[in-house]
Amino acid sequence: MAENGKNCDQRRVAMNKEQYNGNFTDPSSMNEKKRRDREERQNIVLWRQPLITLQYFSLEILVILKEWTSKLWHRQSIVVSFLLLLAVLIATYYVEGAHQQYVQRIEKQFLLYAYWIGLGILSSVGLGTGLHTFLLYLGPHIASVTLAAYECNSVNFPEPPYPDQIICPDEEGTEGTISLWSIISKVRIEACMWGIGTAIGELPPYFMARAARLSGAEPDDDEYQEFEEMLEHAETAQDFASRAKLAVQNLVQKVGFFGILACASIPNPLFDLAGITCGHFLVPFWTFFGATLIGKAIIKMHIQKIFVIITFSKHIVEQMVAFIGAVPGVGPSLQKPFQEYLEAQRQKLHHKSEMGTPQGENWLSWVFEKLVVVMVCYFILSIVNSMAQSYAKRMQQRLNSEEKTK
Repeated sequence: MAENGKNCDQRRVAMNKEQYNGNFTDPSSMNEKKRRDREERQNIVLWRQPLITLQYFSLEILVILKEWTSKLWHRQSIVVSFLLLLAVLIATYYVEGAHQQYVQRIEKQFLLYAYWIGLGILSSVGLGTGLHTFLLYLGPHIASVTLAAYECNSVNFPEPPYPDQIICPDEEGTEGTISLWSIISKVRIEACMWGIGTAIGELPPYFMARAARLSGAEPDDDEYQEFEEMLEHAETAQDFASRAKLAVQNLVQKVGFFGILACASIPNPLFDLAGITCGHFLVPFWTFFGATLIGKAIIKMHIQKIFVIITFSKHIVEQMVAFIGAVPGVGPSLQKPFQEYLEAQRQKLHHKSEMGTPQGENWLSWVFEKLVVVMVCYFILSIVNSMAQSYAKRMQQRLNSEEKTK
């Protein structure tokens, strides 16, 4: 596989030295033009060119809608089948009968799975900057379950309101009965669904690179172009980032399934490169997705769960609060809101929230809520910028093709 990929890369480098406008073109001038086009696109952001960015964003949406409408029009049988299935499901959902108890149960599980899978996809799919849903949603959920388990001495929280709200059961367990494994089991479904979502979100780079390799066409994705440039200059790479990317590429290319599994099993910001590498070297789909799914939804997910559970276990939290209070000067003033927040959570778990909400809880909750809002807004802004830049790239490609035909 590696030898065939190397031969194909050599042929592609040679193809870059073909005729342009009927004359031999220096590849360095073509690379320079690509670099200028890329810099021009990167300047199309809301805080620099708001009107142009919004215009290009709107036009890109129209182009995508047109493309999808055309695709659906050419697959009318699939669309009709989907609409018929949807009609049957709607009728089943609204018609009264003995089956409604099963419908409600299926609906509850489906919404739970879809929620966490969707958050996982948003975390890794590559829309804009990516939304860090583990830090914003799954991590806090695991932390809340951990704190509640040690306070209630049980993980048998009443359902409902769990998982929307956590309260202690009427019959609490004895102190010391909570184990690491019991908390892991309690949050396993949410964590695994999130991990499955992150694995699904890694598929677009794989399919993009695979399609570009099979078609032999010039790739449209900037990351793929950077990947090809990295292959061309592999022997002269000196900086740490380039060497790290080459290490990931060599690991995936030479080791195969277990190399992909190793990259997917640890927090790895370069995993997009693993997907591009697998697509470029035509690694079978199930080899790539199977290793990614096992690594992200099972191995990596358990590592992250154990880390959060240990960090928010009762004695570690008490030590962290005591450490904050020991900070010279500002320690006691910082320690008080955390103590009040933890006390408020304990009261909620024991149905005592009607006693009033401490000011510390308002302060910490306000900060976290604003942090979530800021990160979500930045994520949306990055999507707008990314789509506007995609439309600018369409325009550049159209101009380049017109120049070649003159």
